[in-house]
Amino acid sequence: MSSRPVRIILLLVGLLVTAGLGYRAQQDELALASARQAAADVDRAADPAVAAARQNGRWFGPIRFLRQSEPHIDMAVAGDRADDGMVVADINLKFASDVVTAIWLGENGRAYVVDAGGGLIAHPDAEEALRKANLADLPQVRAALDAAPGANAPAPTVVSKSANGTWMIAANASIDPPGWHVIVEQPVSAAFAPVIESMARAILLLLAGIALAVAASLVLARRMAAPIRALGDGAGRIGDGHLDERVEICTGDELEALAEQFNQMAHKLRESYAGLEIKVAQRTRELEEANRSKARFLAAASHDLRQPVHALGLFVAHLQEARDEDVRRRLIGKVAASSAAISELIEALLDISKLDAGVVAPQPAEFALQPLFDHMEQAFSIAARDNGLRLRIRPTRLRVRCDPVLLERIVLNLCSNAIRYTRQGGAILAARMRGPVVRIEVRDTGIGMTPDQQQRIFEEFYQGASAPDLESKGLGLGLAIVDRLTRLLDLPLQVRSIAGKGSVFALDVPLAADAASNALPPAQPLISTRFDGLPVLLIDDDAGAREATEGVLAEWGCRVRAAADAAEAVKLLDEGMRPRLIICDYRLGDDERGTDVVGRIRARLGDDVPAVIISADSTQELQSTAKAAGLHFLHKPLNAARLRALLIHVTGNPPVGPL
Repeated sequence: MSSRPVRIILLLVGLLVTAGLGYRAQQDELALASARQAAADVDRAADPAVAAARQNGRWFGPIRFLRQSEPHIDMAVAGDRADDGMVVADINLKFASDVVTAIWLGENGRAYVVDAGGGLIAHPDAEEALRKANLADLPQVRAALDAAPGANAPAPTVVSKSANGTWMIAANASIDPPGWHVIVEQPVSAAFAPVIESMARAILLLLAGIALAVAASLVLARRMAAPIRALGDGAGRIGDGHLDERVEICTGDELEALAEQFNQMAHKLRESYAGLEIKVAQRTRELEEANRSKARFLAAASHDLRQPVHALGLFVAHLQEARDEDVRRRLIGKVAASSAAISELIEALLDISKLDAGVVAPQPAEFALQPLFDHMEQAFSIAARDNGLRLRIRPTRLRVRCDPVLLERIVLNLCSNAIRYTRQGGAILAARMRGPVVRIEVRDTGIGMTPDQQQRIFEEFYQGASAPDLESKGLGLGLAIVDRLTRLLDLPLQVRSIAGKGSVFALDVPLAADAASNALPPAQPLISTRFDGLPVLLIDDDAGAREATEGVLAEWGCRVRAAADAAEAVKLLDEGMRPRLIICDYRLGDDERGTDVVGRIRARLGDDVPAVIISADSTQELQSTAKAAGLHFLHKPLNAARLRALLIHVTGNPPVGPL
């Protein structure tokens, strides 16, 4: 039972009881007025009712039962003025039972009145009132009696069991004076019946809504099932590759729009497949052409490699039989030339394979061009002089931004080409600024090229001019490497040539932020190739390679101690050797690695001795490993010039050309 209806009921009960008391008091007052004259001569000053009323303005006596049937109460009320006197009345409380009985609280609800001590005053059941029962032990009555006297708010609602075991909910209100309490009781089931009925109605409405929603969904599902099935079937046919199929749905809603999107998707897929087939066919043709080109490349490489190997074998056989010293010197020169050609060809093939595999990553930096030009002069001045040519290199203060190693390789190949194919006159290497770029030009007065030859000069193994002698004949790979490097660095390369007049190769390189250096560095002089007394520790498990390398180093003046593995190298250290340079093959016997061996030797010496790793494996990973360990790297076949440049670098002089 909520508190608001209870309060309204209790207020009505209080008003009815008060009204009944007032009405009965008026009746009694009239009866007393008629008896007042008769009792005028009686002195009631000592009467407790009179004394209490004179002091407090009103007085209520205890409940008493006349003839064991009707409850009565004595009441005294004093007038407003002292000379008004007072009224003392004997009031029959039977009317209170009539009021309580008239209160309707449902079939099992009831209201009753108790006095300040819990005695029952009025009850719907007259017998209960006549029993003079004291209900102070009931929880609801105790809650009413324990409430603060004179409090306006009713005592808390109490839930308890009745005598017959029914759970009842009770509320109360006080009537002050005379300190009575009106208590209303109702079964819990009856009190919550409206709530339960409301919840039941809500549940019924909810169930009705759910049923309506289910019915509506079934109807909608039946309407949607057919187009969805059509959409699913169409999607399945499109998925099976029938891209010409169209999904026909005419519902005028989102399903029709979705079907149209499926149709558009199928149309685009059909166009994409058609384009893909064209691309696959084109790519297949490109792969076939690449395979044919690779086959031609390998065939040409095999042919060009067999030529110097064939000549080398014959020269060696002739050298073994020759007795004349002049003939032997000439044959030794031929052997050296054939060996150099083989080494150059293998190195060029390795460079092309690395460029085609995409393992070369540019590392741009800003640097001055003059040191690069100095390297070109050191590399080609002797060859030009021996051929009766003039090599002019114009000094420059310009700085560029590019990969210095790859740019040097491009210029090196262009200069080599210019010297090789020039019979008279000479070649010029120069650089000038053209807006945001630096144009590097290599000019020669050589044999030149026809327009047809200019279209093929960047093909592998193409030789525009044939020379009868091996020393002047190129491999046809230098310009192929230049073409790959310029495309890798995104550097425009222009070629102008006239047959019989000469050629010009112009390369545009981005200008550095600091375009010019302050002064021209001095040209590096050619350095002596003697290394008298340089202690070198050589480690190689191949006896032939070890012996050949040891012989070359000894001819250059080095004091070489050779070992086949780490154990022999450590033994040499125990014998007192203290190398200034370690040359070690990467792959040694018993799965030893040159980087690990050099690390052990350095740890034993307590010094980071300069060291170089030699390997036929030229992968970027191995080079990075060597660099991380502070080691130089040279790949096989070992070039004597590169090895000599490395020794110059180790002895503290600048190297001749790149390492």
